[in-house]
Amino acid sequence: MNLDLSGKTAMVCGSTQGIGKASAIELALLGANIVLVARNEESLKTAMKDLDVSKGQKHNFLVADFQQSNLLKEKLDNFVATQGVIHILVNNTGGPPSGLIQNAKVDEFLQAFNNHLVCNHILVQALLSGMKEAHYGRVINIISTSVKIPLKNLGVSNTIRAAVANWSKTLANEVASFGITVNNVLPGATLTGRLSTIIENKSKNTGESLNEIKNEMESEIPLGRFAEPSEVANAVAFLASPAASYITGINIPVDGGRTGNL
Repeated sequence: MNLDLSGKTAMVCGSTQGIGKASAIELALLGANIVLVARNEESLKTAMKDLDVSKGQKHNFLVADFQQSNLLKEKLDNFVATQGVIHILVNNTGGPPSGLIQNAKVDEFLQAFNNHLVCNHILVQALLSGMKEAHYGRVINIISTSVKIPLKNLGVSNTIRAAVANWSKTLANEVASFGITVNNVLPGATLTGRLSTIIENKSKNTGESLNEIKNEMESEIPLGRFAEPSEVANAVAFLASPAASYITGINIPVDGGRTGNL
């Protein structure tokens, strides 16, 4: 199985923590040059120290705030002009706040749509020509199992994640002939800061202890535990590799079996 990414460059968004950082680490271990993307320069510099360089990889970072999408295109165009071809794009952005959809404000939908779908689209448009020239491209979107079954108390997230999934499937069909694949990784409950926030919010709303909520959530997972970020990153790394060349336009849950449908 060919998992070698030597000579390839991967841009990983939200890569200073959680699933994004874990994905960057795994891609570097396969030989890829990594471009870390996040909004805090010091955190980016710190994260870059954890990337493997044993195969001569050269890593870089781009400071970008997805809440300022109007500035993103210009930053990307300038960066790509000096960086060269980026073969792999991992779209990963922190999810919208939890809450019932009936209570969601219009601005919450607009901000989430901008942070996820609009910024994903800007990134793809900036990198697509290089992928086409190289006849090698991987677009991997970190979304959520909610695209299969909406999750309770995540009204805005459920809505926007579904939009990203449909954007992704449409794009996959359009670019397949150029040797470019587009796939979605759907994490279940994963040990990240976002999961901690969800548990804390539920505890405040229900009066249950953090441990009670954790146990309830884990009881819904056939494997009986939360995922490590590295376990989600393994799926990302495989989809980025030459071994996944005939897989495109699909959703891959990495959820310990929790999602109740095929």
